[in-house]
Amino acid sequence: MATYHAEIIWAREAAPEDFLNNRYSRRHVMRFDGGVELPGSSSPHVVPLPWSEAAAVDPEETFVAALSSCHMLWFLSIAARRGFCVDGYRDAAEGLMARNTAGRLAMTRVTLRPAVRFGDRQPTPDELLAMHHEAHEECFIANSVTADVRCEPVAAGG
Repeated sequence: MATYHAEIIWAREAAPEDFLNNRYSRRHVMRFDGGVELPGSSSPHVVPLPWSEAAAVDPEETFVAALSSCHMLWFLSIAARRGFCVDGYRDAAEGLMARNTAGRLAMTRVTLRPAVRFGDRQPTPDELLAMHHEAHEECFIANSVTADVRCEPVAAGG
């Protein structure tokens, strides 16, 4: 068993009455146990500008990134174990926010679109799909969510 930590830091920047009128900045800092800090905010799709920070990372983006990153890390391990040298990996992951069956807004689908470049030895299409399937089955994050997490590999473009 392992424990992971993230620290979220926010402070009010305006007068108290602005806060009480729901007119406050959602900018914050996400600090991870390795020392990395990311600027965070609500999504401008959820809270309009200027109360959100478009250049910051929002929770929905970090959710999609966590799924993509976990899948990639498992995929790389599986490919190495099967004797395939990966030269590059790129995923244009996408999350869909919609109403779930209970009528609540939720991340209802995450689609991974990994494009993998291999060295000299290329997997067959079936081997590639099998490695992605195994990575999906092993991904701790995908095993932790109820959203429909999909993987749709795409051809690497060089």
